[in-house]
Amino acid sequence: MTEPTSQTPLMTPSSSRKLPDFKKSIKLKYVKLGYHYLITHGMFLFLSPLVVLIAAQLSTFSMQDILDIWDHLRFNLVSVILCSTLLVFLSTLYFLTRPRPVYLVNFSCYKPEDARKCTRQLFMEQTMSTGTFTQENLEFQRKILERSGLGQSTYLPEAVLRNPPNPSMTLARKEAEAVMFGALDQLLEKTKLKPKDIGILIVNCSLFNPTPSLSAMVINHYKLRGNIISYNLGGMGCSAGLISIDLAKDLLQVHPNSYALVISMENITLNWYVGNDRSMLVSNCLFRMGGAAILLSNKRSDRRRSKYQLVNTVRTHKGADDKCFSCVTQEEDSTGRVGVSLSKDLMAVAGDALKTNITTLGPLVLPMSEQFLFFGTLVGRKLLKMKIKPYIPDFKLAFEHFCIHAGGRAVLDELEKNLQLTDWHMEPSRMTLYRFGNTSSSSLWYELAYSEAKGRMKRGDRTWQIAFGSGFKCNSAVWKALRTINPAKEKNPWMDEIDQFPVIVPKVAHV
Repeated sequence: MTEPTSQTPLMTPSSSRKLPDFKKSIKLKYVKLGYHYLITHGMFLFLSPLVVLIAAQLSTFSMQDILDIWDHLRFNLVSVILCSTLLVFLSTLYFLTRPRPVYLVNFSCYKPEDARKCTRQLFMEQTMSTGTFTQENLEFQRKILERSGLGQSTYLPEAVLRNPPNPSMTLARKEAEAVMFGALDQLLEKTKLKPKDIGILIVNCSLFNPTPSLSAMVINHYKLRGNIISYNLGGMGCSAGLISIDLAKDLLQVHPNSYALVISMENITLNWYVGNDRSMLVSNCLFRMGGAAILLSNKRSDRRRSKYQLVNTVRTHKGADDKCFSCVTQEEDSTGRVGVSLSKDLMAVAGDALKTNITTLGPLVLPMSEQFLFFGTLVGRKLLKMKIKPYIPDFKLAFEHFCIHAGGRAVLDELEKNLQLTDWHMEPSRMTLYRFGNTSSSSLWYELAYSEAKGRMKRGDRTWQIAFGSGFKCNSAVWKALRTINPAKEKNPWMDEIDQFPVIVPKVAHV
């Protein structure tokens, strides 16, 4: 990209900041993906009702009925063999296809020390102290910051807050250790788990991947066992947190009686852009320091003490399309400075990925009445060419809580409109963006912690986490609360100040 000039507009056109209208652009092929997913991943869903039906029917038999059946079978060896074979086959098929339950025992979010707080004024002072930005681009960043939805108490790492900023590998490792170990120490304190009990470790950080890896840093610090199954996911964007959850779920299906630890974070130190390409300046204004640690288990004995059970995960990847693949790219600008470039097509690409993911998830979670209305009107419009109003399913009937990745104010506004959500549903996402900024893949957990701190999480409640990131990817996870969460017994980053929220963020035009 070329260097910006004084004639370059400070604000991008508003049309490029909007998602496509879901009502006008949903395609039948997206719905087919959902039902295909349901059929290929849900054999046990069809077997479960059959087993329940047989058990219910047997429970109505009297002793005389059982004796009559026994007398009949005693003199019919063929019937006995066929019935026994069928019973063994169905039982074996059921237990082989039934997935192990995955429980979220607990999670923790890192809250940096007060010395890392960064007001808007301090952000601009640090930006000016670099001496590399043009006056026009300083103004550009100031206007982005004012309209971003971020508040006055977000956090930046030590390297960025130094005067002048001094990014280095040493300080990047220091930031990573502070985030990972801070979140994990709190998680171990909550769960009373011994580090040696952890059998699976997954760490995701998109832009900072040192050697030894981040997962190796955790193993070394906590002296985890030598046969631990460890993964380090890099370059997967803000949706990598749910990719890690999906990977942990799959691993827990084949490793019985195991604990899986997931650490989601991003690293700011070496990814502070000091050039003048405006497509790379936006990330400076939005991304902030943060991370989360999540403990998963497939032990049935952990159900009693766990907070949630994982119900569904759905992953959507649009990387085969060149426009989707290149809409978020880490690259060098014309002066050789490295940054993350955001394409003008980002909102359109995000909208396409969201539509695919949402309509794939729909058949798994929506009530049959909603599915019938949606599918019927879609077939009528697309196949029968009927002039009827499109029907968008009401996802509020499927979920009580929504955790939408706090990537930016514009995306949250558009999702609120397209999914017809209320201010109450959007509150965790908006307040997370305001208080902590865009903490990348960990933002979903700050949002879930917000709902817990507000005392909103009741037993049986369903929560939808949805995130999107470079690649381009959109991923969803659905959780069911196993117990009512008492905020008085919780320790999370919101508890000391939860009474101050929600705050009213002034309505302004988008960047």
